[in-house]
Amino acid sequence: MISAKNIWQNTDAPLHVGLLVLNESNMLSLAAAVDPMRACNRRADRVLFSWQFLAQGGQEVSLTSGMVLQTEDISGFIGDLLILVAGFALEQHSTPALTIALRRCVVDGTHLWGVDGGSWVMAQAGLLDGHRATCHWEDAEAFARRFSAVNLVPDRYAISGPFATTGGASPCIDLMLHLITSRHGRALSERVAAAFIYDPIHAGEAPQQMIATTRIAAKHPRIARILKQMENLIDSPPTIKALARANGISTRKLELEFKAATGRAPGTYFLDLRLSEARRRAIDSAQSVQEIALACGFTSQASFARAFRQAFGQSVTALRRQH
Repeated sequence: MISAKNIWQNTDAPLHVGLLVLNESNMLSLAAAVDPMRACNRRADRVLFSWQFLAQGGQEVSLTSGMVLQTEDISGFIGDLLILVAGFALEQHSTPALTIALRRCVVDGTHLWGVDGGSWVMAQAGLLDGHRATCHWEDAEAFARRFSAVNLVPDRYAISGPFATTGGASPCIDLMLHLITSRHGRALSERVAAAFIYDPIHAGEAPQQMIATTRIAAKHPRIARILKQMENLIDSPPTIKALARANGISTRKLELEFKAATGRAPGTYFLDLRLSEARRRAIDSAQSVQEIALACGFTSQASFARAFRQAFGQSVTALRRQH
């Protein structure tokens, strides 16, 4: 396999992107991938991104809005990045021919991103085994059950090797802005975000569940309240038993209700929340490792270091060096 190109390096060289769009995708997910590139070219007043729309056999693609997209055959694609946009009927679209096409691109050194249902199709092709990935929160439980070899995280977007996945359209904008920042600087990415009045720009590690609290509150108001409590108590995390007692229920009942509402165990969710905040601080702040550990509720720097490495595959120092 050819080593994947480094699409994250600072450069003025144009990046050529293929947008592989499956039938029954939504327009917003497609726009989230395309429009940041268009706006970036316009704000920079030069071509920093070029792109083409692709499909199996170059067939017309019908979006959920009724819009029909003209495409080119993916078999002829040569580029730096392939973005797979998918929505519904994922099993139907995950054909052997599509799997072969995706694997060919990866073997050729092309980065592969999945937007919305794109992560499901990539996992179905066996490409995400052993990698961190995310998917839309509605699909998380089924995804984890189906693809146990994938390290599923509840993040807005996840980058792992030559792959990246997003939970939906809005996180795709965040990922595109992150790419623009890496290649062309924060000033340009902020101008692109301002063009869409897109504020704030979220880190990839921001949990999707924070955004879904309103929905959870409709059926599980107590769990929505506990989620907020967890967010507010990252620096001094209570035990799950203490959370249950503070909310007037047994530990067992909290665990059952939490799993029904989020698809995850409360202890696992709370730890991931704290580690995600630790990762954000590692990248975005100059705090020492000890300060980050204490701010995220770890009284032992050694236990924090072990948990961080297990979650992200590297130390805080290595992560900072990478960024």
